[in-house]
Order: sequence, then C-alpha cells, then structure tokens
Amino acid sequence: MSRTRATSLIAVGVVGLVASFLIELALVSVGRSTIVPPISLPITLIGVAVVVVAVAWPVRKAVKGRGRVDPFRAMRIAALAKACSLSGAIVVGFGAGVAAFLLTRSVIGGAEPILLSIATFIGAGILLAGGLIAERFCTLPPDDDAPNPEEARA
Repeated sequence: MSRTRATSLIAVGVVGLVASFLIELALVSVGRSTIVPPISLPITLIGVAVVVVAVAWPVRKAVKGRGRVDPFRAMRIAALAKACSLSGAIVVGFGAGVAAFLLTRSVIGGAEPILLSIATFIGAGILLAGGLIAERFCTLPPDDDAPNPEEARA
C-alpha cells in the first residue's frame, strides 16, 4: 500500500469544500435552513484521531526494534490511518465550505454557526494529522542490506 499523497488529500478537501458550499447554497435557495455541524462532531473527530494514533503506537514500537511486528495488524492499522486521513481531508473541506458560505452571507443568525464550522474544520484537521502520523508509524524503515541506488549504477 502506498503512502497517502498530499495531492490526493488536497483534491478530496477541495471536493468537500465545493460540495458543502453548493449544498448550502441549494438549501438556502429553496428556503431551507443551512447545515450547521453539531459540537459533537469536532469532539468525535479529535477522539478518533487520538484512538488511531494510540492503536498505531505499539506498531511503531515494534518497527523501532522493541518487539515483533504483526504484518496483518500493521496493515489493518495503516489502512485505518489512510482512511482517517482521507476522511479528515473531506471534512476539513466540508467545514471550510460551510464557514465560507456563512461568511459570504450578508445576514447571519449569530456567530455560533461560524464557530461550529471552524471547530469542525479544526477537529477534522486533527483527524487528518492523526491519520498521517499513524500511517507514518506503520511504515517500515528501509532494509540495511538493500543495494544502494548509487552502487547499482556502477
């Protein structure tokens, strides 16, 4: 499994931003209320980030040489970490899109919806970072007996 690339995270984040902005615009244009993320969303995102890093920590210790690496467990945790980073990226975009939509309106029903969307943005950013950290924990170091690319050319 390849590591998560920045371009894929940026692309997913932009999709979340555009989709949430357009959904908010469509809801308001038909006379419905906007989607405001609840306060439990950023709290849950931060909790998931902490759990993912905590689950990946034993794999990191094993990779550093202080134990045996179970390859199946490490692969499952790496897949979970990649899913968390991609999910965090799309929710970062969602929070940014909601905040951007609310900030472009001339009349806002208070500061609470903007603060909640910013909190969602921050919580999702923490989930994104936690996923990337956990994915890094599950990466094996390069082999010492692997040929050096410069030596292979000679």
